Amino acid sequence: MNRHELKQAMAEGRRVYGTLICSPSPQLAGQIHKAKLDFVMLDDEHMPTDPLTRGWMLRCYRAMGIAPIVRIGSCSYGEAFRAVEHGAEGVLAPYIETVEEVRTLIAAVKYRPLKGERLRGVLDGSIALSPKEEEYFRRYNDGNLVILNIESRFAAENLEALLLPGVDAVFVGPHDLSINLGRPEEYDHPLYLAYIDKIIATCRAKGVGVGCHSAWDLARQAEWARRGMNITMWNSDMGLFVRGINEDFAWVRRELGEDVGEAGGTVTI
Repeated sequence: MNRHELKQAMAEGRRVYGTLICSPSPQLAGQIHKAKLDFVMLDDEHMPTDPLTRGWMLRCYRAMGIAPIVRIGSCSYGEAFRAVEHGAEGVLAPYIETVEEVRTLIAAVKYRPLKGERLRGVLDGSIALSPKEEEYFRRYNDGNLVILNIESRFAAENLEALLLPGVDAVFVGPHDLSINLGRPEEYDHPLYLAYIDKIIATCRAKGVGVGCHSAWDLARQAEWARRGMNITMWNSDMGLFVRGINEDFAWVRRELGEDVGEAGGTVTI
């Protein structure tokens, strides 16, 4: 999917699928179409990323018709602006909790290249754009996606206020949310599930896509989808490689009568 198709699918509640890409290998990019993904995410929050390499990766996935999204390191106008300038079709910012943070993202992604006092006036409503200006920014930033990472009790409880016009999707940070709720990794706890259901209901009522990224339990991803999430982002190329190579060598060692020991841990990004 390109960004326009992804945006429409998320708004309509249709299911979309993606993964996180760590490797800049052109060979991987050349084969990823076999996975039938709708989007890929490149991570600037937890992974060291060279801007030039990231730019090539973004343009490559765009050319393949797989929408590339960048998870920036923090809610920064500069980071979000550069991600779009370099080729991202969507920007995800971590740990969003305030309306001001949401406006920062919308400013960088939807009103690029407007800056300064005039931009602040547009965002707070004190300055009205002319129809010509509105059309220009709509066309210049056509289809760019703003995605919020909701990872705390405060954000979940105030989510309706955060879903300003211009927000396209919400990703739950399942691990961080469980910790913030005081129930670390208790994903079946009634309190945790109540917050998941609240997030889903709020997003769907606003026509905003909702999903999450996890790497440890595919069955749980399916359960969240049944509860109403329409975005499934599963694992990463690094995580799947480590898990696969660990499982394969464990099988070989068992066949040869060797001690397998404890299974390797999940790679979480």
